[in-house]
Amino acid sequence: MAGHDYGQALTKSILFFEAQRSGYLPSNQRVKWRGHSGLNDGKISGVDLVGGYYDAGDNVKFGLPMAFTVTMLSWSIIEYGRQMGASGELGHALDAVKWGTDYLIKAHPQPYVLYGEVGDGNTDHYCWQRPEDMTTSRAAYRIDTNHPGSDLAGETAAAMAAASIVFRRYNPSYSAELLKHAYQLFDFADKYRGKYDSSITVAQKYYRSVSGYGDELLWAAAWMYKATNKQYYLNYLGKNGDSLGGTGWAMTEFGWDVKYAGVQTLVAKFLMAGKGRQHTPTFQRYQEKAEFFMCSCLGKGNRNAQRTPGGLIFRQRWNNMQFVTSASFLMTVYSDYLTSAGKSLKCSNANISPAELLSFAKSQVDYILGDNPRATSYMVGYGNNFPRQVHHRASSIVSYKADRTFVSCRGGYATWFSRKASDPNLLTGAIVGGPDAYDNFADQRDNYEQTEPATYNNAPLLGILARLHAGHSGYNQLLPVELPSLKPIATNLKTATKPVVNPTPVSNAQQIVVSYKVTSTWVQNGKTYYRYSTTVTNKSSKNLKNLKLYISKLYGPLWGLTKLGDSYVFPAWINSLAAGKSIEFVYIHSASPAVVSVSSYTLV
Repeated sequence: MAGHDYGQALTKSILFFEAQRSGYLPSNQRVKWRGHSGLNDGKISGVDLVGGYYDAGDNVKFGLPMAFTVTMLSWSIIEYGRQMGASGELGHALDAVKWGTDYLIKAHPQPYVLYGEVGDGNTDHYCWQRPEDMTTSRAAYRIDTNHPGSDLAGETAAAMAAASIVFRRYNPSYSAELLKHAYQLFDFADKYRGKYDSSITVAQKYYRSVSGYGDELLWAAAWMYKATNKQYYLNYLGKNGDSLGGTGWAMTEFGWDVKYAGVQTLVAKFLMAGKGRQHTPTFQRYQEKAEFFMCSCLGKGNRNAQRTPGGLIFRQRWNNMQFVTSASFLMTVYSDYLTSAGKSLKCSNANISPAELLSFAKSQVDYILGDNPRATSYMVGYGNNFPRQVHHRASSIVSYKADRTFVSCRGGYATWFSRKASDPNLLTGAIVGGPDAYDNFADQRDNYEQTEPATYNNAPLLGILARLHAGHSGYNQLLPVELPSLKPIATNLKTATKPVVNPTPVSNAQQIVVSYKVTSTWVQNGKTYYRYSTTVTNKSSKNLKNLKLYISKLYGPLWGLTKLGDSYVFPAWINSLAAGKSIEFVYIHSASPAVVSVSSYTLV
């Protein structure tokens, strides 16, 4: 994975979110040129809407892209939190999620009321002001039972559910609060159906819901299932897949509006993890569409995504990078799902290995970081040649901390917007809109299509950068998530207690040790089921290769090993186990622990 400093890029990409913060900034704020802003948001509506994120280079808080940003930040952590922990960035990533969810909780004051926008694009875009100086409208707009918005409520339910998984280990009470909101928001979205921009009409010019709300209802159901393990939500995906478009739409894009490729990828994961049950035929159709998306991105399908001559996925001139980062994230996680399942991607004219899929996602990230015809990094502050005139109000105007002279609405355009000079404040980590269909790019502040950043450009990138920096963690991506403990940082997050491990040695001289723990139990149809997590540790001083395990008295599915005849061997992504290292596999059945014995192995 050599080529770029993905660890540095990860650090910078998370830092960008601190520059987008609205509200009272905390004492540990690292982007020092920003100040408090939007401190009266929601006041005229009698609700506290202080906080959250500005979506891009303006000072409006749009609920739909903000919720999508939170969902994708959470998904990045769920899949690659271990790698973020190894990079020392997990705490900062959690802070980025919580800054969003703290606001979304405020925006949902009643079960069937959700505020979806503060400020409006028309008055905001008329002015060029720092957020700290805003004189534009801060009106708040909401959906309710008489003015529904299933897409907005559904995406916010997805964000709350995904974030609840993230915080389950670190802050259980907060996780439970998020899940309570998720339940209510999913019910709101499903029961009172309608497009949010028919209710919040001021959003139509900026974040129109072109795809409707079917994709968000399925997307929310998928995240609710991941967060709760409740069969109701899995059934919802099975029963509504056809009517809401999950099994029908073959997509070549994924983003804040169109979620079909995302939900199809999640359902394919459920299927590969053995969760299909009676819905298997339906879930297979979801998976076919997920694989259509992957093949399209690779250029190996029946209808392929356009690419620039330099190899970048190209969807549209205005902020194309949002589609590049989100597609690359789906390809990255799908590659790891396939690896965990021991499968390959089936395209129309070829079988594609998981490594090839990951390699293409990496090529897109490398393009963003500077491997392109212009040798330009499209991440601000990364490399030597990056955009200096970003279309961003806060970064383009002298910091409020340095000069408190009021910047007026139109005066900001005359003095700062029209300056043909570098931004006074470096918007570190921001992913800008990027080049056109021919790899051309003009670094000019008024070129908003190419130089404006957005939170949803960065959110999917966090996970990919963590994966590229720290590699595969050896963790089976089809298993329920188990995030690492936090390294000591300045935080008040609570850490859950570690489960008790009962070691069961199975080999002579204890060179190979197997231990297990029960991590979950539940009752279904009168039977008690147990989830056993089993760890194999190499206690020798040499590399362990060619391990064969014999497992008897196993009465259910097993994940994390590959079946070879009557034995089990290392999964496809592991060739050997270094001294002192461990691998984990999991099985579920309604009986006492299976009997695991070591048949053979080699120490080299």
